[in-house]
Amino acid sequence: MAFTNGTMMQYFHWYSAADGNHWKQLQSRASELARSGFTALWIPPAYKGSSGGYDVGYSTYDLFDLGEFDQKGSIRTKYGTKAELLAAVQAAKAAGIGIYLDTVLNHKNGGDAEELIEAVAVTSDNRNYDRSACETIKSWTSYEFPGRGNTYSSMKWNWHHFDSVNHNMFKPGDSTVYRFKSKHFEADVNSEHGNYDFLMACDLDTSEPEVIAELQRWGEWIVPTLDLAGFRFDAVKHVRATFFSEWLAHLRQKTGKALFGVGEYWSQNINELHGFLARTNGQVSLFDVPLHYNFHRASKSGSNFDLRQILDGTLMQQQPALAVTFVENHDTQPMQALESCVEPWFKPLAYSLILLRQAGYPCVFYPDYYGAEYKDKGRDGNEYTIVLPSHKFLLDVFLAARRDFAYGPEYSYFDHPNCIGWTRLGDREHPQAMAVILSNGGDGWKWMEVGKPNTKFVDRTNHIDRSITTNSYGWANFCCKGGSVSVWVEAASASLS
Repeated sequence: MAFTNGTMMQYFHWYSAADGNHWKQLQSRASELARSGFTALWIPPAYKGSSGGYDVGYSTYDLFDLGEFDQKGSIRTKYGTKAELLAAVQAAKAAGIGIYLDTVLNHKNGGDAEELIEAVAVTSDNRNYDRSACETIKSWTSYEFPGRGNTYSSMKWNWHHFDSVNHNMFKPGDSTVYRFKSKHFEADVNSEHGNYDFLMACDLDTSEPEVIAELQRWGEWIVPTLDLAGFRFDAVKHVRATFFSEWLAHLRQKTGKALFGVGEYWSQNINELHGFLARTNGQVSLFDVPLHYNFHRASKSGSNFDLRQILDGTLMQQQPALAVTFVENHDTQPMQALESCVEPWFKPLAYSLILLRQAGYPCVFYPDYYGAEYKDKGRDGNEYTIVLPSHKFLLDVFLAARRDFAYGPEYSYFDHPNCIGWTRLGDREHPQAMAVILSNGGDGWKWMEVGKPNTKFVDRTNHIDRSITTNSYGWANFCCKGGSVSVWVEAASASLS
C-alpha cells in the first residue's frame, strides 16, 4: 500500500502513565497532530490485559473488552474507558488521521480457571524435541470472561484453542515450555529454538478452526467499532506468516476497507524479513528493524561510523514499498528487553533520513516528540530515572518539510564517511526544491544539485543563519554543522509551512 508522504506516530510508549487519561489526551491533541503532518496514529493494545488497568496491553486477556467491563480488577484499561477511546478515535478521524490498532494475536494470558492437560515438555534449545514423556499438567487455559459474559461473542476459550504453555501449576515457578499432547507447534515461524511458535502465556493455535473463526469475528467487530484504517501486528515471527495475509484479506473483503497492516518481525537478518514478506505476498509491511540497529550503532560510534553505509542491509534500501521505518519504539527504549537506544544527538539525523527521503513509511516515537520521564529497575536490580528529551522542534521542521517539499526526483550524495546529503527536486503540485545534509563529524559541505538556478535557499532548522544561492545550473555548496542536520528550502517558500 502506497502512502504519499504519510507519516504515522506510535502514540504511546511502555511507560505511558497508567492513570486512564491516555485516550482523553489523544482526543485533545488530534487536531494539533494533524496540523503537524501526522496522517496516522498507531495506538496501543486497547483491550483488557491480564493485569487490568495497569497492563500495557501485550498480555492479552479479552479482545472484546475495550474498557467496558469489570474484569481483572478494573473497568478501564491502562489508557481509559471504551467511551473515551471512541471519542479519541472520532476526534482523530475528524482531523483526517487514520488509526492503526496494536493487535496481539499470538497468545492470551490471565485465564479464569485451570485445566488438566496432557502435555510434553520440550527442550529449551530445540523445541522440536521432547524432553520427557507425556504427563498431566495444570494450566490457566480456561477463559470464561465473567465480566463480559456473552456480549459481542459467546465463545469461551479452553486448552483446545492453544498448542502450548510455559507454566504448570503442579510445579510452581517452573517455566518449562509444554506442548499439548494432541498438538503440534505451527510451521512457517521463525526457526530460533528450533521452532519459535511459542513466545509466552497460552499460545494460540491458529490452525484450529474455532480460533480462526473467532479472530475473524473479532476483526469484523473491531474495524467498524473503532473505524480502523489498519493494524500493527505484534510478534509476527511467532505465528505462521500466512495467517496475517489471510486474516487481512478476509477483513478487507468483509469491511470493504483497504486496511493497512504492518508486522513486528524482530530480526536484524534482512533475509528473514524478505522471507516473511514473500510468504505474505506483500500484503503486510514490516518494521525496518535492521535500519533501527544501523541508527543505534551509528549513534554509539560517532564519527567512526561510515554514513555511506547507513542504509545498507535494510528494507528501506531493498524493499522500500513494504518498509515502515522507525528510530525507536517501546521495546528498544531504555530499561526494556530489547533496549538498543539511539543516542539523543543522533536522533535528528536518523529522523531526517526516514522523514525526508522517498523510501519507506516513517513512524515517529511518542517520547521522541513529546519527551518522557519514568523510573524502572535495571538488570542490576537498581532503580533508575530515565529522561528522554523532546525533539519536537526539529521533528516539526522535518514534518513540515516532508509535507511541503519532499517530492519528485531524489538525488543522493552518499559519498563521504562523515557527511552525506540528498536533494528533492519537487513535482508539478509541489515545485519547491529541498536539500538535506548531515554530519556525524565536523562541519560539513556538499556540492549538490537542486534544479533551481540562481535561487536562494535557507536552512529551516535554523542551525545555519545565512542563505545559500545556487549557480546558473542549479547547484550549490550546501552545509551543516558538525553532529547535526540542515534542511535547505527555497527562501521564497520557507515561510509557507
